[in-house]
Amino acid sequence: GGRTKAIAGVPQQPYTFYAGAVNGGVWKTNDAGRTWKPIFDDQPTGSIGAIAVAPSDPNIIYVGSGEGLARPDLSVGDGVYRSADAGRTWTHLGLRDGQQIPNIAIDPKNPDRIFVAVAGHPYAANAERGIFRSTDGGKTYERVLYKDENIGGADVDIDPSDPNTVYATLWEERQGPWENAAWRGSGGGIFKSTDGGASWKPLNKGLPANVVQVNLAISPSQPSRLYAILATPPPDAVRGEAPSEFPVIGIYRSDDGGETWGLASRDARGVARIGGGDLAVPVVNPRDPDMVVVASTVSYKSVDGGRNWVPFKGAPGGDDYQNGWISPNDPNIIALASDQGPVISLNGGATWSSWYNLPTAQLYHVNADNAFPYRVCSGQQESGSACVASRGEDGQITFREWHPVGVEEYGYVVPDPKDADVIYGGKITRYDRRT
Repeated sequence: GGRTKAIAGVPQQPYTFYAGAVNGGVWKTNDAGRTWKPIFDDQPTGSIGAIAVAPSDPNIIYVGSGEGLARPDLSVGDGVYRSADAGRTWTHLGLRDGQQIPNIAIDPKNPDRIFVAVAGHPYAANAERGIFRSTDGGKTYERVLYKDENIGGADVDIDPSDPNTVYATLWEERQGPWENAAWRGSGGGIFKSTDGGASWKPLNKGLPANVVQVNLAISPSQPSRLYAILATPPPDAVRGEAPSEFPVIGIYRSDDGGETWGLASRDARGVARIGGGDLAVPVVNPRDPDMVVVASTVSYKSVDGGRNWVPFKGAPGGDDYQNGWISPNDPNIIALASDQGPVISLNGGATWSSWYNLPTAQLYHVNADNAFPYRVCSGQQESGSACVASRGEDGQITFREWHPVGVEEYGYVVPDPKDADVIYGGKITRYDRRT
């Protein structure tokens, strides 16, 4: 598997899920992750940042293209897509110049009313960014929340008890033309509308100053309860320079619809991922406002409103979870999207599906050796290095032909042209299959 940013299940169909890879298109499973089928390969982009299934009609799916992660190794998309037949066919719906769409929210009663968070160009200023609203199924859009050409939309959520109440976050973010260059600012923040997006007000009482990035979650069973994970700049950050990643300062909670906020916990494990493109994502149990799962470097769970955390899925050490979904009909059904692919649990996280069965990967540089069968070698995003045989012993190429070769995951993996058992790479390593 490879980096998966978007994940969504179908509440009425407990074994059906959709997953979006950052450059591998949209995939669907009808058997809770045992097998996956690509359903987006005939579209002109494979970069996926958001998937949303209409609560009132499981056949209607919206996909936001452009992975929506601020990283030097990203791929952009070309707008919003819609399917009215559970992913069999797709229609392009505009917002083509937004390039990065990290989130889509659908009215729980009206599948034609949607809000789209558009991050905009990752390397330059552009006007098509912010929060957009459509009331005709994505045929036309109105930009309802916007600051300027440098500040894009990051998150948007509709109150399940009142579709006129909408929360959104804006993010001032720019990548540079070289590795680890970034220009970020605190011009974004959290906003709330109580009139269906016609007007917005900032929510900042109780929050630290200079908030850079925010990911939100609403408690479905108690919509006045909100969780927010924040990133703020270091004290010595200078706007316009390329600082290190912003540190996450914690997870905040509001019990009055965002009017006031308080720090839920000082336990840094629950929000272990530092700020930037990979800010941790909270997901609330639909029936218990105190139970929240955080998709971060690993995943953690709190059952007391965010005060204390315990490990949930994955040992500490690099699973890098990007998103999550919990079924509103059965909270034991949980899906997580990670850098290794999507995983699904039907028993509250006791066991999970495999991520070895979705053939996507985020690879960097590719080289081949002179063996027979020849092998193709590369470093993967957060999944180690690998050399893959060009044919298998049993009639197909499977993960049994996929072997790590001891190279750091980023950069080049280069076999010796005179000795296919020797591979160089990383910063720098030498790997010999024989020893």
